[in-house]
Order: sequence, then C-alpha cells, then structure tokens
Amino acid sequence: MKKTLKKVIIAILIIAIIISILYIVKYYLDSNNAKAQTNILNEIQINNSIIDENITNENETQKTERMLQLEELQKENNEIVAWIEIENTNINYPVLQGTDNDFYMNHDYKKNYSLAGAIFLDKSYSWSRPSNNLLIYGHNMKNGTMFENLLNYKDQNYYYEHPNIRFTTTTEDSIYEIISVFPSRTYYKNEQNVFRYYYFINAENEEEYNDFVTNAKKSSIYDTGKTAQYGDSLITLSTCAYHVDDGKFVVVARKSN
Repeated sequence: MKKTLKKVIIAILIIAIIISILYIVKYYLDSNNAKAQTNILNEIQINNSIIDENITNENETQKTERMLQLEELQKENNEIVAWIEIENTNINYPVLQGTDNDFYMNHDYKKNYSLAGAIFLDKSYSWSRPSNNLLIYGHNMKNGTMFENLLNYKDQNYYYEHPNIRFTTTTEDSIYEIISVFPSRTYYKNEQNVFRYYYFINAENEEEYNDFVTNAKKSSIYDTGKTAQYGDSLITLSTCAYHVDDGKFVVVARKSN
C-alpha cells in the first residue's frame, strides 16, 4: 500500500514538473512573440510608386508611410484597426478589435493562441460615428512587453520623458497628449460615486463627456498640465496593476492634431 502511494505521489510530482516546464516554455515563446510584434511595421516595405501615387493624388488624404504600412499589415488580419506607439518605450504594437473583448486577451495579431494576447480596442468603439474615446486594453507582462511600461507613469519624471501617444489608422496618423494617469479597480462592491472609466466610450452629451474628463483629472496621481474640451478625441489605455486587488492602471490622453 505504501509503495503504491509513493508511486502515485512521484507520478503526480513528475506530471507537475512537466506541466511547469511546458508553461515556462510557452511563456518564453509568447514573450518572444510579443517582442517581435514591435518590429512588424518597420519590416513592411512600401513600394516607392505607391508613395509617389499617394502624394500626387489630390482626391485622397495624403498618407504617411506608416499609414501605408498599416494597410499592408491589415492584409494579414482585417481586425487590425490601428498601430499604437509611445516613443522610446516597449509600447509599439498593432491594435486589434474583435467582436468581443475576450478573444484577443489570449490571441496574438495573427489569431494564434498566446498568453501575452494582443493590444486591443474595446468592441463597442464605433468607427462610423466615431466614438469619443478609444478604450484600449493590454496585458501587463513581467518581461516588459505589451502594456507593462504603462506602470512607469507612476513616476512623474517618466511622464515628462514620454508625454505623448502616437496612434495611427489608415486614415490618420495622430498624436495624443496625456492628461491623466491613475490606478483603479475593475469591480467595486456597494461603493457610490466611483469613477468607472471602463464604461466611457461614447458620450451621450457634453455633460457626460465633461464628467469623464473631470473625474480623470481628479483621479490623476499628478497634474500633467493638460486637459480636454468637449469635442476632443480621447484615448484611454488600461492594463493590470498587481499591487492593487483587481487593480488597473490607466492613462488618458487627448488628440492634439
């Protein structure tokens, strides 16, 4: 009986070790994949004739090389809607938008399963309106990939060094100025007057828009000296913050051009 029990325990330990090794290997591969995503756009070569045609075609908005590169990338996956970059950080990724907010939590931009997932836009954002706020999610990976660098904004000096977010679609190549950075939580129990930033995508009216901006500024851990006015397009970046129960860390910015 004791020998049988010992064999069972040894077998369980071996299985646990194998699973742990497989998880570590998977995490390592996902980490490398997440890092590789930052270089995708720069690897896309655009034919010079396409650029020349774009420059000379007065009937279309002149497109930057990055916008043209994004068009090429969309041929791999039409759910790639944009590219986001914060200069001199690891945040430099394609932005996906699926039919739900679950798929890209654990799939990369090629729709392959990945623990790192992808950077993705909330499913409720409407491009036909367009909506007031680009609400974008990304994992906080311990190796510094995806949206992990957002947590560096806890340090105001980091903000001074990285005050802007570049957001590129096939029709715009825009700069957003950061107006607020703050920690938050996803769920609150029986708490009133809580700033639930994750509900705000499209304002029904000016008051709702101004309430969001006011609450974002009040919640900010320091004053960036920037704000937004009704009509300004906003972008909100959200990632996990493990130092807070069910915590999130949030960066809000307004379009400046």
